[in-house]
Amino acid sequence: MNQLNSTREIVDLRGRVKPSEGYAAVFATVLIWSTPSLFQYYLNRYYDPWAQNFYRYLVACVSIAPLLIYGMRHRGLSIHWRAVTICILPCLPNVVHQVTQVMALSYVGPGVYTIFTRASVIFTALLALVFFPEERHVIRQWQFQLGTGLGLIGAFGVVWFQPGWKSGHIAIPGLFIAFTATFCWALYGVLIKRPSAELGSIRSFGVISFITSALLFPLTLAFGKADTPLHAGALANLVLIISAVSCITLAHVLYYVAIREIGVALAQSLQLLCPVGALGLSAWIYGERLGHAQLWSAAILLLGAFLATRTKPVATTEAAENI
Repeated sequence: MNQLNSTREIVDLRGRVKPSEGYAAVFATVLIWSTPSLFQYYLNRYYDPWAQNFYRYLVACVSIAPLLIYGMRHRGLSIHWRAVTICILPCLPNVVHQVTQVMALSYVGPGVYTIFTRASVIFTALLALVFFPEERHVIRQWQFQLGTGLGLIGAFGVVWFQPGWKSGHIAIPGLFIAFTATFCWALYGVLIKRPSAELGSIRSFGVISFITSALLFPLTLAFGKADTPLHAGALANLVLIISAVSCITLAHVLYYVAIREIGVALAQSLQLLCPVGALGLSAWIYGERLGHAQLWSAAILLLGAFLATRTKPVATTEAAENI
């Protein structure tokens, strides 16, 4: 009987899937993900990249635990070995992304880095084309193609016209690190689609956060300073906790919902809007400024993001338990 009820629930959930829910989730994610680079840029003064990411993901894992336990007790859900195994693969590029994005902020400002990482849409589109045939209808639409192209032009324009580019103030290793972070983020976005669809948003992130923390722990012992929280100070530790709960736990759950409802390619394309908030906050807090050419590039980026929203995702994807 429980099996029959679960099947009916999944069918009902599939019937209730609406693209509007995916857009609401992705725009909430955009708002939250306008801030991570600012938090990380600040925490770089106190935490090395390894320790910063380990403790942020550890806090994220702890913060998602109550919701996960509630779902297991009251919804009859479980975390079995298969749930762990299908989440291991996405965790590998996620670990690389988390560490390299913090390293990149030693070379570029938070606003410029946030814009540069929007280049992940091109990698995501290509990877989605390879891995998910159901995504190809989105990628073939002219709005998506033009929007993605304009977004990439805008993203690279902001970096290209940054003062000091041609005089060598931005080190090549920094650009390589930022590129690695961008590619790994796109790969993570593609690989997480199946686990989030099969396990549900909260359960999949609970497993992802645990595995990511477990992978980061030995790296922190080997290359970082595990005792950093004891010396960083109360304010720095508070900032780390806030950034972990909002930018990792809450944002990832919303992002998984967006991927499930509107697809990975479109969900990634709408992340082109993140630099707007990041640039404004970085200018206010850190005094980061953009030149006229960079502002025009940002405008082109926004136009591309708008065109990407005009694509029409499929109404349903794989059934997922909505917890």
